[in-house]
Amino acid sequence: MSAIREVMSTVLVTVEPTATLAEAATVMGQHHVGSALVMEDGAFAGIFTERDLLRALGSDFDAAHHSVSQWMTRNPSGVHPDADTAEALEMMLTHGFRHLPVLDGGEVVGVVSIRDLSRTLG
Repeated sequence: MSAIREVMSTVLVTVEPTATLAEAATVMGQHHVGSALVMEDGAFAGIFTERDLLRALGSDFDAAHHSVSQWMTRNPSGVHPDADTAEALEMMLTHGFRHLPVLDGGEVVGVVSIRDLSRTLG
């Protein structure tokens, strides 16, 4: 298999933790992605995904006005750009992730999705 750096997206779709769920959903929709990296004062704080959005909307009729910080995953698992795609895929399947931040020295350099990894199988 190949390395994560060969299949990851380097376009970083980001939101602030103070953004509303509606704002985050709009940003994600505009970029046609299922997740956004949550950045606080320039530092990686977490990830907000379409699953987080659905969980929030399913639990509170007014959730669209809540902040991302209430629903995001803080300190999510990540993968190094040199990691093997097979290992990342196994990790994602084991833990039920669909998006993984790609981290190099604690800095976010990309995102890899289960869809990105599935393309390496063909």
